[in-house]
Amino acid sequence: MSESECFSCGALVPDTEGPVHRYMDSSPGCWAIYGQVLAREYSDASYFRNHRLTVDAYALQHPGEPSPQTIQSIALHLGSLHLVFDCGSEPGEATALLQELSRHKTKFCWLEPPSNLGSVSVLDVWTTKGATAHLAAVRTWATATWSAWEQHHAQVQAWVRPCALKRVSKGTGL
Repeated sequence: MSESECFSCGALVPDTEGPVHRYMDSSPGCWAIYGQVLAREYSDASYFRNHRLTVDAYALQHPGEPSPQTIQSIALHLGSLHLVFDCGSEPGEATALLQELSRHKTKFCWLEPPSNLGSVSVLDVWTTKGATAHLAAVRTWATATWSAWEQHHAQVQAWVRPCALKRVSKGTGL
């Protein structure tokens, strides 16, 4: 099977026809590989621990065009990675705070994606063997993606801070 570069993340993926996400821009081959990674995570609990990071990294490497949905998507996925990598939250804990953050979606604005979305892609996760390697690859992928968006870290922190403080004041932690 021939391969082509995903026009969004740059991964060398199968050159296929098929469905793609309605607002995240990816090639059909990249979307198919992401689906296989998700199937692996959903079908075996030992692969699922970093699922939140899988979703965040993929969405941020395939940001799409400015629209209310993509603006909210980028803000929430960056907020999740900020909570994990800067605040020390576990990936599952970040999900609870994202629900609070999503209530403030009118404050979000379009963040121009970086020209380089990270050196690790869904392909690096897909090619792993075993749960330990998969989990490590997901974390490496999410770290590289968070680093790629560095120019927007201050804005993301400003969006997340009031929500995090609200949760702490309620005694629910981060």
